[in-house]
Amino acid sequence: MNGLIMDVPLTITSILEHAEKVNGDGEIVSITADNPRHRYTYKEAFARARRLAATMSEWGLSQGDRIATLAWNDYRHLETYYASACSGYVCHTINPRLFKEQLVYIINHAEDRYVFVDPDFLPLAETLAPECPGVEGWVVLASQEHMPQSTLDNLLCFEALVADGTSEFGFPSLDENAACALCYTSGTTGNPKGVLYSHRSTMLHAYATMMPDALGIARRDVVLPIVPMFHVNAWGNPYSCPMAGAKLVLPGNKMGDGETLAKLINEEQVTLSAGVPTVWLGLLAYLKSTGTSIDSLERIIVGGAACPLSIMEDMDAYGVDTRVGWGMTEMSPLGTANNAGASRDKYSAEEFARVRLKAGRAIFGVEMKIVDDDNNELPWDGVAFGSLKVRGPWICSNYYKLEGSDAHAEDGWFETGDVATIDADGFMAITDRTKDVIKSGGEWISSIEVENVATDHPKVAEAAVIGHYHPKWSERPLLIVVKGANGDDLDAQEMLAWFDGKIARWWTPEAVEFVDELPHTATGKVQKVKLREMFKDFEFPA
Repeated sequence: MNGLIMDVPLTITSILEHAEKVNGDGEIVSITADNPRHRYTYKEAFARARRLAATMSEWGLSQGDRIATLAWNDYRHLETYYASACSGYVCHTINPRLFKEQLVYIINHAEDRYVFVDPDFLPLAETLAPECPGVEGWVVLASQEHMPQSTLDNLLCFEALVADGTSEFGFPSLDENAACALCYTSGTTGNPKGVLYSHRSTMLHAYATMMPDALGIARRDVVLPIVPMFHVNAWGNPYSCPMAGAKLVLPGNKMGDGETLAKLINEEQVTLSAGVPTVWLGLLAYLKSTGTSIDSLERIIVGGAACPLSIMEDMDAYGVDTRVGWGMTEMSPLGTANNAGASRDKYSAEEFARVRLKAGRAIFGVEMKIVDDDNNELPWDGVAFGSLKVRGPWICSNYYKLEGSDAHAEDGWFETGDVATIDADGFMAITDRTKDVIKSGGEWISSIEVENVATDHPKVAEAAVIGHYHPKWSERPLLIVVKGANGDDLDAQEMLAWFDGKIARWWTPEAVEFVDELPHTATGKVQKVKLREMFKDFEFPA
């Protein structure tokens, strides 16, 4: 017997329609190249999205065709999100920080019909166009008077497209399982792989991120997504904020500028923000150097890389609750959130410092398990290490235009490539990537935990740990350090002494090497493959 409930599809169009009718007065503030502080409402934004969609409907596109973006977080990018997805097209967000060869591969593999480009990235588009013959038009996110000069023949003006359309345009009815967005992973080896999201998966993910122990987004919030809209849909904020009616503040190309972020937080009364650790380091540096406060900011979500305890404690001093989140492109992306601060009273200071560094508990909708090399499930005791697998309604079942992958070898599960522990309270902690694990004398060492302790040193700007051959122990950790601004006198002896009492003694790195910079991927992750190549001839002292 089935329930007698209406069968209403879960589509992104319903977010747009709800925001128009219920949250129409909610504000969207953004920085663009032609307007330092653009301001309007959700109702105005989605009227423009309809106008854009009306013009796009004359391009001879079919449902499922890909519309790409090379753009910052701003209002025109947001309008493109909705105009394309609600029309039945697939909004393909491209990370402009990727290498040219990767960008060419991605655009051609996705078979993008049109690419919407921020003026900042027009020179990049000009270098890509000759190798991307399938692109029929390049749309510049600018007004007619601010259109830049370009060598591209098929150049279109965003504002002209909006002006030509009608705000009365009606979006088609869509199947909730229809594709709505596409995002490619940026692995350190091989070609990027596409993750194709559906309307249903995106809606369910948006609901989940709004839960109190996740991002906790409410109508009263003012949300500043510093995580880019070109990378996993800014962690779902472009969907959850209009759904809730929260004010949305988009930093444009200033997402890495501490002064601009501080001004946006204070002038727009931001209550919630989300970004990677380097963003918060930049903001904190500005606050400390100027004596500026950020009184409205209540909480930040940190993801993309392990968050040093020093960031959390510095934010504590400003009255800001720091929550770690973990996920992947393949997971839409949110998988866990750490709201240990809500139970702060149950922990000692030392316990709280340890627990808050973990990735957190799985949000409802994500199921996790850790397994050994024989795929036997391991206990949730906080001790056992294993490969982390996940499943759920917003986790990819396969990669776009790829017959099969090792990550999907076990039916119904996705292997994340992370090594993790899960404790009895459900707190998951990433200890390594599967390919980066360190086994010394047959025992696991968590490179991430060692790196967290290293970066807490006041003279360290950045640190990475790799496993390196050792004649006695098979492998031992080698610490590679970039000194901070005040770290000229930091030497190996002082660095290694820093670990005393902070981690297990046998986890302490065997040696330290200092470098000017670490190699990173286009998304800012340390390339340990390159580090291992750089130090392949290194020998530990006898």
